[in-house]
Amino acid sequence: MSKFLSFIFVFIFLFNASALAQLDINRLSVDDINKVEILLGKLDPLIQARREKNNLASLNFDELYAPLTESQKIFLKNFENLDANALSVKIPYLGIAAGNEELVIIRGQKIKDKGKFQTLPPQFLPKDVNQSYTQMMDAMQKDLGKRLYVESGYRSSAYQLYLLIDSLKNHNYSIRETAKFVALPGHSEHGCPRQQAIDFVNEDGIDGQGNPRLFEVLPEYAWLTKNAQKFNFALSYPKDSNDGIAYEPWHWHYNKPR
Repeated sequence: MSKFLSFIFVFIFLFNASALAQLDINRLSVDDINKVEILLGKLDPLIQARREKNNLASLNFDELYAPLTESQKIFLKNFENLDANALSVKIPYLGIAAGNEELVIIRGQKIKDKGKFQTLPPQFLPKDVNQSYTQMMDAMQKDLGKRLYVESGYRSSAYQLYLLIDSLKNHNYSIRETAKFVALPGHSEHGCPRQQAIDFVNEDGIDGQGNPRLFEVLPEYAWLTKNAQKFNFALSYPKDSNDGIAYEPWHWHYNKPR
């Protein structure tokens, strides 16, 4: 490698490291907040188009970065490379979900919204996870006459990165606070087929997000706590969790049998 090329690579590395160091994880600067909003505006057409085609969950990194300028790509890369330890996130690194995994598509799930039925967007699960989930819901239906639906299943790491950025506004643009509710790319169970997560919602549209107690008091939740392990599912983030993620009674993951 020539000295010139070596210089270029060192410069790029130092530039990126410097940019990352400038991100205030407690609250983004006004300038960085503006950059986030501009970036999201640039990504909106892509996200909307993928949503309309029902393939947003399989978004890959090349597709996510494609609409951005070079400076915007560097800025977004800083979020992709956030240090979980610095954010007090103790969820282990689970690996990158590339968006090309073999998945089952779930269509036609109907729940109530303000008393009227609506159809959830298509969701995706690995084949074995979907099979176990279906068996579990059939058992719940037999016992309770109720079942839970997949509000969120598989999503790629690129889509997870987008969700992280998009959720900053809900937490006063604090990366530290946002990471308590939205997993970092590579740390999300939604993108880990061997430990695939499902966010549940009941027929009445109750998912507990925003108020976990609403889901916690459901008979469906009580049933899960007693029976989910029979189907290789476990609650991911209980009240006494030490992994830096807030309590999520709706979020359960599949433990692939060894």
